[in-house]
Amino acid sequence: MTAAILAGCVLAAPAAHATPGGPGVTGRILAQTTIGDRDYILREVTIPPGQATGWHYHDGTLYGYVKEGTLSHFDAGCQSDGVYPRGSTVKEPAGSENVHIGINRGSTDVVLEVLYVLPHGSPLAQDAPNPGCDFQ
Repeated sequence: MTAAILAGCVLAAPAAHATPGGPGVTGRILAQTTIGDRDYILREVTIPPGQATGWHYHDGTLYGYVKEGTLSHFDAGCQSDGVYPRGSTVKEPAGSENVHIGINRGSTDVVLEVLYVLPHGSPLAQDAPNPGCDFQ
């Protein structure tokens, strides 16, 4: 199914809106398509050393692949819910009950390829306040 989705994606998509993150955190849409009531967006996200994505959640499920670096991932309980080195995959479930943040605690960029599976017309992410974590 992923191959079919990616084969149907439109290249040279418009620029994406980033979640509030640290300086230098960037996202670039590589491909996107809509099938039925779902948007499928393939995006490359880069997080420089010492920076984070900002607290957020998604209206749909995300599937990520760590191309470079190591991603540290935390939930709204301020607990680590995974450390993902190069070659790892990460799945982020949908919904406001799944607030999270990704942090680059390493010395090189974290580069992720992320497939967003969202309800049609949804934003890439919804901003969320810091739930009280002080590890940044």
